[in-house]
Amino acid sequence: MKHNPRIYAALLCVSMALAGHAQDKLSEFNPVDHAVISQTIAPDARAAGMGDVGVATDPDVNSQYWNPAKYPFCISRAGVSLNYTPWLRQLVNDIDLAYVAGYYRIGDYSAVSGSLRYFSLGEVMTSTEENAMSVKPYEMSIDVAYSLMLSDYFSIAAAIRWIYSDLRYDYTEESSPASAFAADLALYYNNYFTMGSRECQIGLGMNISNVGSKITYYGDNRSQFLPANLRIGASLMVPIDEYNRFSISADANKLLVPTVPLQNEGESATDYRNRVIEEYNDVSSISGIFKSFGDAPGGFKEELEEIQWSVGAEYVYHDQFSLRAGYHHESENKGNRKYFTVGGGFRMSVFSLDVGYVISTAQSNPLDQTLRFSLAFDMDGIKDLFRR
Repeated sequence: MKHNPRIYAALLCVSMALAGHAQDKLSEFNPVDHAVISQTIAPDARAAGMGDVGVATDPDVNSQYWNPAKYPFCISRAGVSLNYTPWLRQLVNDIDLAYVAGYYRIGDYSAVSGSLRYFSLGEVMTSTEENAMSVKPYEMSIDVAYSLMLSDYFSIAAAIRWIYSDLRYDYTEESSPASAFAADLALYYNNYFTMGSRECQIGLGMNISNVGSKITYYGDNRSQFLPANLRIGASLMVPIDEYNRFSISADANKLLVPTVPLQNEGESATDYRNRVIEEYNDVSSISGIFKSFGDAPGGFKEELEEIQWSVGAEYVYHDQFSLRAGYHHESENKGNRKYFTVGGGFRMSVFSLDVGYVISTAQSNPLDQTLRFSLAFDMDGIKDLFRR
């Protein structure tokens, strides 16, 4: 792909934020602004097929992103997964997200886990007064987590993450990559109860992620917020018979980032830009989390608009075949990402393959009509295979 990096940067921001239709009033559209957008992309196909829900669903190898506290409840001793997500595939063919996750259970009550995320922005041709050159901007992160069961039904986890973002379009002395550190705190509750003659499973989860330092690009004194996030959810599994079961899940998601203030009447564009920069520089990342619950210019109504919600359903036959569907909603004034999803999976004792597909109802979704893949390996199954 050959294109101007400034055009790409604008395209990425527009794809993630702008609504698919014109707004009558500019003040109505006020998305939450943050850096390192790649951290908000759901990486695995199972959750992608269920409307991007995952904080309270059954634990799997990709729980590192959704809720690492689920790992002690995994049946297998260890697992690893490979995930691939194309990006803006209807416009370009070399922007994608690769995600690797894995875990290892320690004894019966704890686990260690980790993941590597790499978001490639493709090849960009830049030109200067002296020459033209090709650059390959990207973002990546590495994280590790430790999870512990506090009872037979409840677990907690903590994770630390290093984030690296290299979006440079030149390699002068003034330009440099940006990096930051962040942490997650997650909780998970899993229990069974009787409903009629069926023993059903309920899951509750919460994950506060990407709480850390602010990030600064190109040695500038203007810092930006990481996409600190609060996700809570619930899941209910109902067995139909010995071979069939059905589950339904729901997540609510809110960015813990201050809302960008609106431009005052009569305020020039330059004064407004300087005021926003100054106000954001004066707010620390921790203060920004508390401020994010009550700073929307539109009051409580706009605060509610900043909450994204997802619902998803999954049907499983004989623990081998899965069918999934879901829906994700974001207010048109906060990004307008509204889409249905479908997916499926095939599981054997050694590996599992999942796919997810997005059907957007708004033109602003860069994942519209995108097929995502996840390949996971069960280490217990691999051991059993070699013992035969």
